[in-house]
Amino acid sequence: MRNTTVGAGALRVGAIGLGCMPMSWAYTASERDGAESVRAVHAALDLGATLLDTADSYGPFTNELLLGRALLGRRDRAFLATKGGVMASEGHLVANGRPAYIRRACDASLRRLRTDWIDLYQLHRPDPDVPVEESWGAMAELVRAGKVRSLGLSALDLVGPAPRRPAPAGRGPGQGSQSRYAAALRVLERVQQVFPVGAVQAEMSVWAPRAATELLPWCRARGVTLLAAMPLGSGYLTGTLTAGRGFEPDDARARHPRFTAEMMAEHQPVVAALRRVAARHGGVTAAQVALAWLLGLGDQVIPLPGTKKERWVRENCAAAGVVLTPSDLVELRGLPEALDAWG
Repeated sequence: MRNTTVGAGALRVGAIGLGCMPMSWAYTASERDGAESVRAVHAALDLGATLLDTADSYGPFTNELLLGRALLGRRDRAFLATKGGVMASEGHLVANGRPAYIRRACDASLRRLRTDWIDLYQLHRPDPDVPVEESWGAMAELVRAGKVRSLGLSALDLVGPAPRRPAPAGRGPGQGSQSRYAAALRVLERVQQVFPVGAVQAEMSVWAPRAATELLPWCRARGVTLLAAMPLGSGYLTGTLTAGRGFEPDDARARHPRFTAEMMAEHQPVVAALRRVAARHGGVTAAQVALAWLLGLGDQVIPLPGTKKERWVRENCAAAGVVLTPSDLVELRGLPEALDAWG
């Protein structure tokens, strides 16, 4: 796999990363297998997918503990990205951006991950009761202390409402309309004045492309990496989910309007287009086409497909070898945008 870099600090990573959340949280618990998840992490490292993305809230805490076990003897091969700034409270995640809490959370993550440093420490959610400059300043102190190498911001909770109908050709925000990332851009401008932003994490995929037109230009102008979360549409863009099949009650998709039977059926043209493009390349899957589209946006973008199984890690990493043609890109550019967003 080719390499790229994170942020202006030019920290080297693989062009595709690994989202570790499904191993411990949010998706069907009956399919979790610690040993299989460890094999998935090891396969990712062997294939060059060195950026491993987690958070202290995943579990909570259990995902970091799992990665700490998986990386014994392999820490120097991994680029560890984790998040802090939220607390788990009665089944909900509550932002806590107080500097003292940020410092404690980082130290706790270091212990769980069994490491002396975190490569990318991300503010999971700005605290509305704490100026974001104070939270970011505490994170900057962690860099100066040698506990953290670079800083990032998760923009997943800073996104405006999704469109209620397919966007027009080009899928930009539309003349006179408010950018869905207006709030995220305002926060980024504020924290950038305190300490350089190394990476921004946002949902981005062929059916959720707004970050490519509204957030990526800001990142490119400042040497900031855009981490594409949910690049496979939480599994939908793989073409392996069946409308009406349903999800187990503990799976977050069971409660999300994007994954009702009606909405999944509504978005079938997106999966059909990915399959058509895949068929033209022979032996390529819909998921690999979706990842290749993101890789085609340039080295500034690193997809973070989440999985807990080794076979999907291998399939995802193979997407690095898929090069889409101009006609492929024209077809994918014309796809309707997903009608409901996470957040």
